[in-house]
Amino acid sequence: MPRREIYLLSSRQLAPETIAVAFAKTSRSPDSFRQIAADLTDEKSAQFHEKWVVGYGHASVAEHAVLHIALENVSRVAVEVIESNRLASYTEKSTRYQKWDADSFATPPELENSPLRAAFSAAAQRLFDTYLRSLTPVKALVMRQSPRREGENDEAYDRRIRSQYVDVCRFLLPAASLANLGMTANGRIIESALRKLLSHPLTEVRQIGAEIKQAALAEIPTLVKYAEPVPYLRETSAELTRIAASAPPDETKSETCQLVDYTRDGEQRILAAALYRFGSMSYTQALEAVETAPEPLRRQWAASLLGRLGRFDIPLRELEYAAYTFDLVMDQGAYAEFKRHRMMTQTPQTLTCRLGYAVPRRLVEAGFESDYRAAMEAAGATYEKLVAENPLVAQYIVPNGFNRRVLARFNLREAFAFCQLRAAPNAHFSIRRVAQKMADEIRRVHPLLAMFMCIPDEKDVETKYFSQTA
Repeated sequence: MPRREIYLLSSRQLAPETIAVAFAKTSRSPDSFRQIAADLTDEKSAQFHEKWVVGYGHASVAEHAVLHIALENVSRVAVEVIESNRLASYTEKSTRYQKWDADSFATPPELENSPLRAAFSAAAQRLFDTYLRSLTPVKALVMRQSPRREGENDEAYDRRIRSQYVDVCRFLLPAASLANLGMTANGRIIESALRKLLSHPLTEVRQIGAEIKQAALAEIPTLVKYAEPVPYLRETSAELTRIAASAPPDETKSETCQLVDYTRDGEQRILAAALYRFGSMSYTQALEAVETAPEPLRRQWAASLLGRLGRFDIPLRELEYAAYTFDLVMDQGAYAEFKRHRMMTQTPQTLTCRLGYAVPRRLVEAGFESDYRAAMEAAGATYEKLVAENPLVAQYIVPNGFNRRVLARFNLREAFAFCQLRAAPNAHFSIRRVAQKMADEIRRVHPLLAMFMCIPDEKDVETKYFSQTA
């Protein structure tokens, strides 16, 4: 009997494209991965990819070639486009724990020769100046509310309270704010991402796509060299934008959470799927057993399915048989957290200053409300000038505090992951109020299973952390 072996094909010794070929060849070669890799060269690997991945469309082979891409000083507008690729991994500069310098913002290339460039720069500079001035009074307020502990040194104390005051001041940062981003993705995803980036209507995004492609060519030249703009993406986006423009906008200025659709018999389907998985009956039989079972028995089955969940446990996949669609209005800072949950379908609308903005209570208590509102109103006025010329470019001046619309659809398994993480006390208060409202809606329609979500009983997030929305 052959001896089992488990080992790495290290990217320190083999090129990503070579590793991909070594894994691909095992489907038809009896040799070990080491033997296959030893017989490969960069040229042979390129020829393999040219024939099988490019020529015959066996794109799954490219998934074995993985790159780690570092992007520095890209706008939050561009970050959002980059991170819309679901099957990659990202880590970005945090607005909760880091502070931005006065000039840490991008000017859209479209404004290079525009008479609106001066207005944009003035509004962005005002937001950053106001942001930097807000840090001192808000920090002083937090220090009064969270005094230093006995024996706590300056560094430890600032580390403990930093997110509490930076969390509040970040509402002023516009989407033009520059950020660093680490991205890990396989060759197949990188090619797909490049096609989307190169097809985007914003110049900065297209430039980033070209630079990522140039960097990737050094490691996976065959797998990305054919990544080009896609007419379908460009033309379809432009046409649907024209069609949607004919519909009247809803400019309701409030944070909302509306459950617009859900799987009506979702609890029955989930329980039936669980019985199906561990039994030997047909799905029809399992569903009938659940539907005809008395309520106490269904509660018992629900407890058997979810009652043993620990804090870090992931529910069984059978929870994916019930789904929910939400129409949400949240501030842009909350969406920065929300977009990180890619195991769902998200449809965000373009950033706008027409849905009002949130007013963090600590800014008011720190005596900074008038400065905050003045900067936000100035940003809104500049947005109106920009949006008349180019709605996509106008996004750059929209601060984190302004609201935006997002349509989201996900299953109950993802609901457990999202709601429990984002409703936790250490989550940012903007996303906490969203997660709690979504959890309330899910528990309203599916109480039998959603009761097992561990959500803090915190009903005062709105009044504790927010003043009246403007």
